[in-house]
Amino acid sequence: HLLELHPTFLTLPLASFKARLKTILFDRHSNVKPLEGIKVLDLTRVLAGPFATMILGDLGAEVIKVEKKGSGDDTRAWGPPFVETESVYFLSVNRNKKSISVNLKDPKGAQIIKDLASVCDVLIENYTPGKLGEMGLGYEDIHKIAPHIVYCSISGYGQTGPMSQRPGYDSIACAMSGLMHITGSQDGDPVRPGVAMTDLATGLYAHGAIMAGLLQKEKTGKGLHIDCNLLSSQVACLTHIAANYLTAKKEAKKWGTAHESIVPYQAFKTKDGFLVICAGNDQQFSIICKLMSLPALSGDPRYQTNKLRVQNRRELIDVLSARFVEKTIGDWLQLFEGNGVPCGPINTMEQVFSEPQVIHNDLILEMEHPTAGTVTVPGPAVRFSDFKVSRPEPPPLIGQHTVEVLKTVLGYSESYINELLTAGAVTQHELH
Repeated sequence: HLLELHPTFLTLPLASFKARLKTILFDRHSNVKPLEGIKVLDLTRVLAGPFATMILGDLGAEVIKVEKKGSGDDTRAWGPPFVETESVYFLSVNRNKKSISVNLKDPKGAQIIKDLASVCDVLIENYTPGKLGEMGLGYEDIHKIAPHIVYCSISGYGQTGPMSQRPGYDSIACAMSGLMHITGSQDGDPVRPGVAMTDLATGLYAHGAIMAGLLQKEKTGKGLHIDCNLLSSQVACLTHIAANYLTAKKEAKKWGTAHESIVPYQAFKTKDGFLVICAGNDQQFSIICKLMSLPALSGDPRYQTNKLRVQNRRELIDVLSARFVEKTIGDWLQLFEGNGVPCGPINTMEQVFSEPQVIHNDLILEMEHPTAGTVTVPGPAVRFSDFKVSRPEPPPLIGQHTVEVLKTVLGYSESYINELLTAGAVTQHELH
């Protein structure tokens, strides 16, 4: 059939023949996502775990989210705002998932988790270390029945150690990791970042670690246990700030919007808001001075190099600040545009989602939710050349897919499913 469609194949050298054949075969499977066929058993709630499994779902994995009867994921109650009865917080990080409602304290409920683990590729959980082990669902328990499983545990501080039994919260890990120590204005109190960056960083680490675990399983045929935690994730993300202390014994401090080692590299007040300017090298600084009609600055011996600008930071910032306030953000952006000056406004949410580049990057994602109607959330951050992560499934209702999963994934009989429902080991959400 291929030769009929491509008769010139017979005249190609072997290497070219293989390359052309590979291209045609891949074209036939365009938009196949890399994790299609991978099943993820998701026993996480709140943010770090759900953020990780949402990314896996975007990449094509079938994510089965296990929720407790009645209240479900904690974030279902985090609001306002709510859309109808749905928390916007929950809606923001739970697309592309199926929800089953299972009572893990019921032996039959725990058995469902074991049965699911035996047919899933990944299990991800964020219980206090040891808690699932008490239910017979810890890594060692699951490994015995599913040695292929990539089992990812997310906790506050790690699976072992003096703090392992403490509950993990973003704000506490943010404080203990030193992130709050370096966040805020120079003379102000410590500041928590506006989103839970420690949770989100942990979710990203967990997603990457699970992908590595799946690759490792392909090589060895065996699963493994991943220990991912908030404290380690945030400490690792301190990068050069941590290295400054570890290598040079230099204690960190807060810099507001400024940069400890680069000047000018901060926000400046204008007539109508704040503009961030970043001079990453001497040439960029010279261009900034020229465009701002401050040629004397670039020729001033105190500011010839970045090292000198850091040493004479206060005097330079005072001069630049006095000049920036004379024009609007729009004036400055128009002046700097196309001249190689890294700059941008500090946007409100309204301005963020009106930015042409944000719109172009498909970062506004709409879904039709069964009870909340049209739901709009931030879209995936990454694009791929051969497949799209669009057309997502909306975040599920509690237990919306219980019967479906028990029937199609586990092959339970209708009579046994009814028995589980009657006993309260599982619940099914009925749409009205």
